[in-house]
Amino acid sequence: MSKSVARVRAALEAAGLEAGIVEMPSETRTAQQAAAAAGCSLDQIVKSIIFAGTGSGRIFLFLTAGGNRVDPGRASELAGEPLGRADADLVRRHTGFAIGGVAPVGHLSPVPSFWDPRLNDFDRVWAAAGTPRHVFPAAPDDLLRLTGARVAPFTA
Repeated sequence: MSKSVARVRAALEAAGLEAGIVEMPSETRTAQQAAAAAGCSLDQIVKSIIFAGTGSGRIFLFLTAGGNRVDPGRASELAGEPLGRADADLVRRHTGFAIGGVAPVGHLSPVPSFWDPRLNDFDRVWAAAGTPRHVFPAAPDDLLRLTGARVAPFTA
């Protein structure tokens, strides 16, 4: 098991959640790939979108439904500073994950997080588990509690 998947498993288990991590036969880098592999609707996929503060360099995590897009203006307003896309190196340094496998939990350091209310419309959602081939299911309320994300409207 990779170190990334092990961190996600440990975070889930420490929170008392079943770590039902599944290795998919093909990549799940995109929300469409993940939904097809998990056999769920596109919006049941939790996309982990990382932005970086253009002034501070801090990263911010936006957990959004697979069919939604983050509105940069709304996201910047929530973060309290202008945001830009975080490059792969910055994402890996702060979360420990490669882009395409960024999990909502198990980060190397705490990351301010925001939650798309659309995710609460489902009994179960699927999120990356640390690699582009690993995912896990969770009840939205459990995942929201575990991430400590702030529920906010930030999609376009």
